[in-house]
Amino acid sequence: MSSAKPGLDPAMKYSRVMLKISGEALMGDQGYGLHPPTVARIAREVQNVQQAGVEVCMVIGGGNIFRGLAGSAQGMERTTADYMGMLATVMNALAMQSALEQVGVFTRVISAIPMDQVCEPYIRRRAVRHLEKKRVCIFAAGTGNPYFTTDTAATLRASEMGCEAVFKGTKVDGVYNKDPKKHPDAKRYERVSYDEALEKHLGVMDATAIALARDNKLPIIVFSLDEPGGFLSILAGQGVYTTVHS
Repeated sequence: MSSAKPGLDPAMKYSRVMLKISGEALMGDQGYGLHPPTVARIAREVQNVQQAGVEVCMVIGGGNIFRGLAGSAQGMERTTADYMGMLATVMNALAMQSALEQVGVFTRVISAIPMDQVCEPYIRRRAVRHLEKKRVCIFAAGTGNPYFTTDTAATLRASEMGCEAVFKGTKVDGVYNKDPKKHPDAKRYERVSYDEALEKHLGVMDATAIALARDNKLPIIVFSLDEPGGFLSILAGQGVYTTVHS
């Protein structure tokens, strides 16, 4: 939890966080690609949190454009498919950067794969300095390695940046024992341990990401990104969410 930092709203329970969202979250009701009004809405959620003095990192998946695992399943060589997925995350990061800067939030896209003409290379100390200067850092291209998901990238970067929690924005308000959209009797967990999430395959994040969070004692907070103002209220300890912790 945060000690008081200059400019930090006292209601905020954390001072530096990682927001992980899927690429599909940027599609809106479309079946593919980017839905600009949805991207703008998420940017305003991040803006509200940043204005409360919280330092924000982001990792965005690429599944709305290309998913490496799906490409591999269709016969493409896995490493090539994963690199294509990483490039999709860079496209999403640039779109989010544009939306954030339109609402006055200074933002840096930082890629694990060097592409200097469109974004910065990942240098940990430089990224930390951006956060200290109240810039939002969007980490793109996953970990830069095939066979690792953006969930793992989010947990890795959160650990490197000294984030106090990973916030996973989804379409449901927490972790359930089964799909709440298909099963009306689905039970939502208030709290769940890392080991329980792994043992029961609860779908919080992939196993590598959960294990990495467990090893670094990094809580994962799952909440609905579809709820207006939800991100800010969750940071203040209000609203409905699930905490995955030790």
